[in-house]
Formats: sequence, structure tokens, C-alpha cells
Amino acid sequence: MLRKALMALGLLTAVASGGAASADPAPTEIKIGHIHATSGPYAAISMPSYYGLQIWVNDTNAAGGVLVKSLGKKLPLKLISYDDQSNPATASTLLNQLITQDKVDILVSDSGSVLTAVAVPIAKEHQMLLFDMTGTGSSLFSKDNLYIALLGDPVSTIWPKDVADFLKDQGAKDGIKKVALLYATNEFTNTQATALRNFLKAPGSPIEIVYDQGVPTNTSNYSVVINNIADAAPDAVLELGYPGNDIAFLRNLGDSGQKFKFLFTIYSGLETDELVKNVGAAGMENVFTYITGVWLENKAEVGMTTAQLRAAWEKAYPGSGVEFGYNSLAGYTTGLVIGQALGTADSLAQLDLRKAVFALSGKLKTLDGSFELDEMGGQIGEITPLGQIVPDGKDKVKIVPTYPADLPGAAKPIYNRP
Repeated sequence: MLRKALMALGLLTAVASGGAASADPAPTEIKIGHIHATSGPYAAISMPSYYGLQIWVNDTNAAGGVLVKSLGKKLPLKLISYDDQSNPATASTLLNQLITQDKVDILVSDSGSVLTAVAVPIAKEHQMLLFDMTGTGSSLFSKDNLYIALLGDPVSTIWPKDVADFLKDQGAKDGIKKVALLYATNEFTNTQATALRNFLKAPGSPIEIVYDQGVPTNTSNYSVVINNIADAAPDAVLELGYPGNDIAFLRNLGDSGQKFKFLFTIYSGLETDELVKNVGAAGMENVFTYITGVWLENKAEVGMTTAQLRAAWEKAYPGSGVEFGYNSLAGYTTGLVIGQALGTADSLAQLDLRKAVFALSGKLKTLDGSFELDEMGGQIGEITPLGQIVPDGKDKVKIVPTYPADLPGAAKPIYNRP
């Protein structure tokens, strides 16, 4: 009986020891998995986001690491980021590698809706919360997916509201009645075009859409399109695309000699330095665009100011050829939200991280503006009002707020004279 008792005790001890041995050890670092594009059509938005995230990682590690509430201490961050070369298929492979092989604690998407779209089902399948930098297309969010949160900019459906409101209000008073809508056919700009169409066609709207056309995202020559737009005789032209689209369109527009009273492009405001480098200051004069935290004085409650971030950027990446812009802020903001989530989450479990991120909604001010999420994880804060590009010395530009008119420093619109 004694022998049996001792054997049983030994078995229980072995089981207990085995259980302890098989338990996951406490992490010694927080691994952040990310993908970025050094080349291809999305590199102009991906690299600034990647560098912005990297600045947050380096800055956090220099301060002793990130506070992990559930462990009661700070841990160093390890950023594992692979190059997807703007290829969705490559991005898919690398995302799976980050989850299944690298065993990352945090998963961060590449910049933009096209490359985020491949990450959404993968993150959901593996039940990993996708820290979405700038993927804003409406189809990325659904009520049955708990594993996504958009951190760096608002969903595409609300981006163009101020643009439409300006055209229907001040623009109509100033003689803008006919609008041409040109957009690249991808998730990001398709969604914006649909939203603009709905805003401008609302009952009682004084605006008529006289041209409405989508083009492939890889379009590099807009000469024929510009002539077709001119034939429709619009007062306003809204061109929606990625940086490569905007650059090609503005170059071709300058070569054509055509002028439109009101001209709007997206990335003239988001990646201004990149466009000035490729189009020239003169080619961007009087262009209307979104105005972001690069130009607005959004007072962040955590992290650096925009001026401090730009200074850190110039110190970290001299001669890189990657320009500082809105996506730089988005990458840095993504890092700050990750830090806030780790500092308040009850554990490193993905749904606990989600709970911590959602708890920040309506309570956090970032360089992009007020952080606010809807029930599906879409960002409905961090609004981008309407601004206009004006000269700022030789070969330089700045963006001034235009609408809403009560924005600090708002200026009256300047229209081109055809």
C-alpha cells in the first residue's frame, strides 16, 4: 500500500512537473510582425509607414522597452518586417510566415487597402488581431470579424465628406456646378469614388456629375483621359488615385495646357514632398487636397509632436529617398496605439489586445487627430478636412485649411482661371 501510494505520488509529481515544463515561458521580448514594400506601385506609401513604425520601435527600446501590463514590466521590441515588393501574393506568403514560423505577438499590415486586403482573411483565420495601418476600404471591415482595427487614418467612406460638402456649399456659390470624377479601380479609391458619388447626388444637391470614369491603378498616361474630361466641360475635377496616379495625372495635365477651376487629388496632401519632387511646385499650385496632421496642429497626448517626428525622421533616414508625409505619421501612430494596448491589456491574448485597443476609442488624441473606432474596427476619427496647396517660397509649397471654414487658419479658396 505504501509502495502504491509512493508510486501515485511520484506520478502526480511527474504530471505536475510535466505540466509546468510544457507551459509557455514568459516572453523576453515582444515580436511585432510586419510587411512593407521597397518597390512597386505601393512603395511610396509603404516605406514611409514602415519607417514611421520603426522610429517608434527604436524610440521605445531606447527608453527601456514597452510596458506590458500583464507581465508588470517593460520588454524590448523586436520588429520583424519582410519585403512584399507590392505583390499581394508575396504579402500573403510572408504574413503566414510571420504567424506560423516567427510566432509574432503583434501583426501589423502593410500600408494601403490593396495590401491590407490580403491580410484580413489571414489574420481572421489565425485569430490574430490585425493592427491595420492605413487599409481603409469598406470591404475590409465586417461585423463577423473581431480581428482588425484601423489605426492610422479614417475609413474611405468618410474621407471625402468635407470635399463634397465644400462643393455643394461654397463651391456652388462660387459657380461650381459640374464635376468630373476620375478614380483608380482599387479598394481604396473605388470606395472614395462611391462615397463622393453618393454625397454629390444627395437630394437637393446643386452639383451635376458630368464625367465618371475608373481607370486601372497602373495607369501611367492620362493624356487621352484629360482630353475626354475637358470635352465634358466640368468646373471641378476630382482625381482619386495612389501617388503614382497623381504624379502621372498632374504631369500630363501640365503638358496638356488644360486648366480646371477646381482640381482635387488625394496624395498632393498626403505625400506632399514626394509629389513636389516628381511634379514640381508649379504643377501643384492651387490643387485642392486632404489636409492631415502633417500640416494641422493636432496635439497628441502620447509620443512626439509632428515637428519632433520629422526631425527624428531626418536624423534616422538621411539620403534614403523616402519622403516624410502622412503615412509616416500613420506608421508612428500605429506604434503608439500598440504601445498603449500592451500597457493596458489584461494579457497578450489577441482578444484582450483588441479590448484594450477599443478602450482607447474616443479617449486618445494622436498626431492624426481624435482616435475613434466603430463596432467593426473602422476608424471614424482622425478626419482629413479639405485643404489647398499654395506656394511657400521658391520651389516649395504648403497646405492651408480650406473647409470647414472654422478650422484654425482657414483661407478662402483660390480657383484656377481656365
